[in-house]
Amino acid sequence: MTSQDSQNSGKIMVLDDHPNNLRLLEDMLGQQGYSVRSFPRGRMALTAASQNPPDLILLDINMPEMTGYEVCDRLKSDPNLARIPILFLSALNETEDKVRGFRAGAVDYVTKPFQFEEVQARIQTHLRLVQTQRALREHNEHLEEVVAARTQELAAANGQLRTLDHAKGDFLKLISHEFRTPLNGLLGVGDMLLDEFCTRPEDQELRGMFEESRRRILTILDDAALLTEIDVDSKALPQDVLSLTRLLTDAIELASDFARSREVAFQRVSDAGSILGDEFLLKKALQALLETAVKFSISGECVRLSAATRVDTVSLTMEAHGRIVPASALPKFFDLFSIGEAITPGGDLGLGPPVAHRIISLFGGSVEVANITSPAPGMRVTVSLKRADSEPSLK
Repeated sequence: MTSQDSQNSGKIMVLDDHPNNLRLLEDMLGQQGYSVRSFPRGRMALTAASQNPPDLILLDINMPEMTGYEVCDRLKSDPNLARIPILFLSALNETEDKVRGFRAGAVDYVTKPFQFEEVQARIQTHLRLVQTQRALREHNEHLEEVVAARTQELAAANGQLRTLDHAKGDFLKLISHEFRTPLNGLLGVGDMLLDEFCTRPEDQELRGMFEESRRRILTILDDAALLTEIDVDSKALPQDVLSLTRLLTDAIELASDFARSREVAFQRVSDAGSILGDEFLLKKALQALLETAVKFSISGECVRLSAATRVDTVSLTMEAHGRIVPASALPKFFDLFSIGEAITPGGDLGLGPPVAHRIISLFGGSVEVANITSPAPGMRVTVSLKRADSEPSLK
């Protein structure tokens, strides 16, 4: 087989009621390497096409029994044959005849008497299109299979992750509970020893260290359990209408003992608007951020609070003066894995910032941290929460 033969491989069906035309096309196309079947009648061709579909059809318009238009209609009505390109052969040269042929479903039109070079060029063009379309369909079918397989794999992986998440949550809850039992014993014994032996004024420093350690241990256990619960059960969270002023007041009360131990005060906000979220979780987030601001405040300072209502959000700002966040720590301030880095004189930040960040994100909000230079060096935490349109509930 010549290179031209391999290039022109394809099955072609020719329909023409003139035997001379059939022989001419059959001989010439056969010499070019095509597999050719010729028929003088439309019904015979339709039967043969349904049994062994060709790649392309050359169809004469004026034929007895069935015209080329009728044969074309029958071919296009069969889903197995509808994609076969049809080239009309006709002595009719009127525009109306060509338009009718294209409307019937033909892809091209060759006027008799035809030049074989023209017929061959049109055949090659449309066969290449057929091959390209076939390759594209096969590629798409393969792609759909790959996507379906990947989707099943991802669904299975997600199912395993959900199972692992719940197992992790149950494990951490168990660990937290089991830690608390012996820890309560240790803390209780520590309290008794301090009461018994640390009675002098100079021993109060030991009492302060003990209380600080107690608070940090219990806070880490609580935050770890809450963080796990958020990760596992975050899909079914309520969206209540809440007073941000009241939430902030309650959070300040929860953080007040820690602030007093550092000799830091809080500035109150009179009206901060209403937001959407869960009361317990958002109160926990605000408490964690307030205590974080305290850690960056020097003794005798006040954490300044302000709120601004926007179109869709309420913005809450907390400013601490005295200490700044190291530049290297700013990008990972809310990163869960940076809690061990001591970036304040009081030590590490614990789980408070990442817990607050997770909670606020659950309700469509955001939290950012930045350093400030005026009126004094310090840091600013900016919280953005979704604004509620209706009046806040009594929560």
